[in-house]
Amino acid sequence: MDRETLKSFLDEKVEEFNRLAFIESDPVQVAHQFSRKEDIEIAGFLSASIAWGNRAAIIKNASRLMQLMDHEPYDFTRHASPSELKRLKKFVHRTFNGDDCIYFIQSLRNIYCNHGGLQNLFETGYEKDKTVWSALAHFHGVFFELSGERTKKHVSNVEKGASAKRLNMFLRWLVRHDKSGVDFGLWKGIPQSALMLPLDVHTASVGRKLGLLQRRSNDWKSVVEITSALRTFDPADPVKYDFALFGLGVFEKF
Repeated sequence: MDRETLKSFLDEKVEEFNRLAFIESDPVQVAHQFSRKEDIEIAGFLSASIAWGNRAAIIKNASRLMQLMDHEPYDFTRHASPSELKRLKKFVHRTFNGDDCIYFIQSLRNIYCNHGGLQNLFETGYEKDKTVWSALAHFHGVFFELSGERTKKHVSNVEKGASAKRLNMFLRWLVRHDKSGVDFGLWKGIPQSALMLPLDVHTASVGRKLGLLQRRSNDWKSVVEITSALRTFDPADPVKYDFALFGLGVFEKF
């Protein structure tokens, strides 16, 4: 396809997949259970953090985690007693276990008590050089202030070249805003024009087939390459094409 034909094709797929029906089969639905900003942030972050593997299992386990937190993720994060935290010992999603879960909550407590919350943390990092890369790097450093060596494998580190798919997906949820209502658009300190594509096996495979990505590794350099290509189609909202690439890969087996 030539450039204009490809843009038209992808725009059509964005319209097809970027609608409320998408929520029914996507982990973003867990955050949509809440209305308070902090609940949405924490539910979204935890759901995105375990978003690998079978999507039905991700949704089931993320919902189970909300149940363990009394369906009040912000209050639980801020005030759970040691015995209440101990409930999380039973949580497991693939290689993410109860110890990892407890560390996540303890680190989130530190972030909300000492760093102004997730929004302030990511936006402070973004302000360093006006890039999502710096936001993600800053977040990683603060998230592991409490050590948590075992849990480091569950949080991508862009300083080591990781694609950070789950963190970029989380940022899409919280930053991006349009009429569809899938993404929340709650954070205003990071422009959606700066967002980076959540690169996974589906978006990368479709991107290569469409000539948007040449690099073979699914790493940060590939995130930059494919997002730069998508930015030529819509500089103000490049990651809206996540819906098109993901939908083509998952739903249409493109």
